[in-house]
Amino acid sequence: MKFEKWHALGNDYVIVEAADLPGELTPARVRRICAAHTGVFADGMLLLSEPDEPGYVARLRIFNPDGSEAELSGNGAREAILYLRRHGWTDEDTFSIQTAAGEIRPTVTSETTCTVDMGRARLRSADYPAGNDEGRGEVTAAGRTWRFQHVQVGNPQCSIAVEDEAGLAALDLAAIGPAIERHPLFPNRTNISWFTVLAPGRIRARIFERGAGETLASGTGATGAAVTYVLGGGDSPVTVVLDGGELEVEVGEDLHINLTGWAVPVFRGELAAEFLEEWHATE
Repeated sequence: MKFEKWHALGNDYVIVEAADLPGELTPARVRRICAAHTGVFADGMLLLSEPDEPGYVARLRIFNPDGSEAELSGNGAREAILYLRRHGWTDEDTFSIQTAAGEIRPTVTSETTCTVDMGRARLRSADYPAGNDEGRGEVTAAGRTWRFQHVQVGNPQCSIAVEDEAGLAALDLAAIGPAIERHPLFPNRTNISWFTVLAPGRIRARIFERGAGETLASGTGATGAAVTYVLGGGDSPVTVVLDGGELEVEVGEDLHINLTGWAVPVFRGELAAEFLEEWHATE
């Protein structure tokens, strides 16, 4: 099985074309590939295949390292977009891709950067069924009650404002994150972003991703934080400073989102016969 590993702000994915996949991509098999030490080691997998509808360049499926399938990933999408362009799936600067969250429409701006039209964010969704039209709520986890903003950006986001950088840095996301991710308020689990304002139009965020834990960066997590900041009166576009670097999120008055950032390849390879033998034996 041939693959490439890419990263965007430290958020890394294994990219595989469906034609190179030697068998069904089950959750257990995703976990084996993404595993540290015994696998390729990644934050997830991106599977690219031919589209099943006209007007699209490709179909993109996104898998978390625990084997669950995600509707969308901002960083993963950029990696897939730039991979498709480099590998000749299209020579257009602007094109469309199918995802579980619906159509995404990127514009390639250089060999390593692109802007992705993410569609409109929503504040009410089935991912937070108890929420009202404003999407605000409270959740108790790790002995503390947090006020949050629910934002649906192709996947569910729970965004929480923190008073200052010191408070943000002090958070133990490994202890807090799982309880919020799996809280009964969120029947499909949720991603969480904590953020604080650095300056007008500039925020600092930390991300805990559903099925992955704390990550260096997340495009949709950054988007959730940016939308929450703008809803609170902040300026757009928003520069979101993450552990792995910076992303720019443009939030329209109608909550239409454009996400801009970079992605680069790390290495390409082929899984060994010994690994694949064990992989095929994995259900």
